[in-house]
Amino acid sequence: MRITKGLATGTGSLPHLDADQALDLVFKYVPQAPFWPQLPKRDFREGMVVQFSENLPCLKLKGGSLIFEPKEKEKELEAFYEKIINDDLEYFKLSADFAAGLHRFYARLKNIDLKPVDFVKLQVTGPFTFLASIKDEQGRLLLHDPVFKQAAIKALAMKLRWQINLFKLFGKPIIAFIDEPYLGTLGSAYMTTSREDVIGTLNEFTENIKQGDALLGVHCCGNTDWSVFTDLPGIKLINFDAFNFQEKFVLYAQNLKGFLERGGVICWGIVPTQEFSAEENAQFLASRMRQGIDTLVKKGIAEKLLLERLMISPACGLGTFDPQKAEQILKLLSETSTYIREGRFSTQS
Repeated sequence: MRITKGLATGTGSLPHLDADQALDLVFKYVPQAPFWPQLPKRDFREGMVVQFSENLPCLKLKGGSLIFEPKEKEKELEAFYEKIINDDLEYFKLSADFAAGLHRFYARLKNIDLKPVDFVKLQVTGPFTFLASIKDEQGRLLLHDPVFKQAAIKALAMKLRWQINLFKLFGKPIIAFIDEPYLGTLGSAYMTTSREDVIGTLNEFTENIKQGDALLGVHCCGNTDWSVFTDLPGIKLINFDAFNFQEKFVLYAQNLKGFLERGGVICWGIVPTQEFSAEENAQFLASRMRQGIDTLVKKGIAEKLLLERLMISPACGLGTFDPQKAEQILKLLSETSTYIREGRFSTQS
């Protein structure tokens, strides 16, 4: 699957209270790879962890919080795995109460001319970020509960499969991001999980999603061991914060070379989010990204390959900002995409 040079998409969350207002921005600024917006300010159920918690065993919503209650653990797990065995995708759907943006996105796609749409972009919270955000009754992260970890891996994969199955209707190639900001702590004192465990878990996760149904990508907005993702056969796209961590990312040139040669795509999160000042422009961001590309070329990666397998995005989600700032960031994203795709992204070395 070839990605057009400079194609822009979003990372997921927007700060709007109204799904249609959020979608107006999506289709205005990233019409070729639109995405469904997560709206955490609309409802706490749209937070990136709670949003994917529906129908998982032992997880309950109480007082605006997600609580782990293992009182009937065996019974709930038995019922849960019956749904898994029966491949009951509908059981794992994201309801409108938890994902208003998804359902309005689906309705919008049904009622517009799809010719400008090259890809439809979906997302799911990855198993590490999900499990590291919930504690058991003794205060331990569910990441360290092997029984629940297996259940979460299967449930989150089913939730992504449900999305892919739903949006297949439109006949457009699908990009699906697995959002794993927690893996920005990989290798630090804050994370005891090993590299091997990360690879094994994500490999199991991606194997649960039929290959060919979607271009699976990982989004991590922190610095991490990027070879974890390049070494995973099921991952075909890597989305990273290119504004802050480009110099770290290019250190993995040899891993990235093999990844790209196997058909991989790099999505450069070149438009700043937390650091956004409204003084940046498309030429500045493209020049900054070009420095990273030139470094990779010098390290032996074919320039043509880097440019053909290139997308751009904001560095991270926009759900915590005000709507005006979110629109400014998306506007700059669109302008940077146009700058690149109009051929002004020539070699600067």
